[in-house]
Amino acid sequence: MDRVLYVLVTLVESVLGIFGVRALYEQPAYTVVERLDRGVEIRSYAPRLAVETDSRGQGDGEAFGRLFRYITGANRGGDRIAMTAPVETGGRRIAMTVPVEQDGAGTMRFFLPRAVAAAGAPAPTEPGIRLVEIPAERIAALRFSGRLTPEARAAQARILADVLAAAGRRTEGAPFIMGYDPPFAIPFLRRNEVAVRLASP
Repeated sequence: MDRVLYVLVTLVESVLGIFGVRALYEQPAYTVVERLDRGVEIRSYAPRLAVETDSRGQGDGEAFGRLFRYITGANRGGDRIAMTAPVETGGRRIAMTVPVEQDGAGTMRFFLPRAVAAAGAPAPTEPGIRLVEIPAERIAALRFSGRLTPEARAAQARILADVLAAAGRRTEGAPFIMGYDPPFAIPFLRRNEVAVRLASP
């Protein structure tokens, strides 16, 4: 993508993001297969490709910076890659991968556009950045708005856990956060989700 156009598109996306407009961001494909109490969705996600780095938790500016540098050219091809949503931040890394979490050690992940994944994503040039392939999976997610404070994340994670326990659903790994908007977005227009991977039946 031409540098000037890339900067212009990024600027427009940022301005629209203040008002919760995220139509310009590509999102991973999923299907809602079931709806549970309290707005919890059971989603089936298609396989996808992401770039991730170790994180100290939600709001880790250094982790975000490393990933942002990758999509703005710190990669083998020097390619500029479109930002996507959500940014995943999550708990401890399990077998495969995860987005940014609550309990300290975890990961932060940007999903890559489908066209970039299909063409072969360029290798990172900065240490600590990994390309990861996420297989098809089922995730339980609960959407909420407002600021992503530790208290809000913990309260929503409790609701999600209670609903899944009542429905008899088994989970794998720690809950994680999916953020769809920039930190400066108007709080009541923000789309946040707490989510957890579901165990295979």
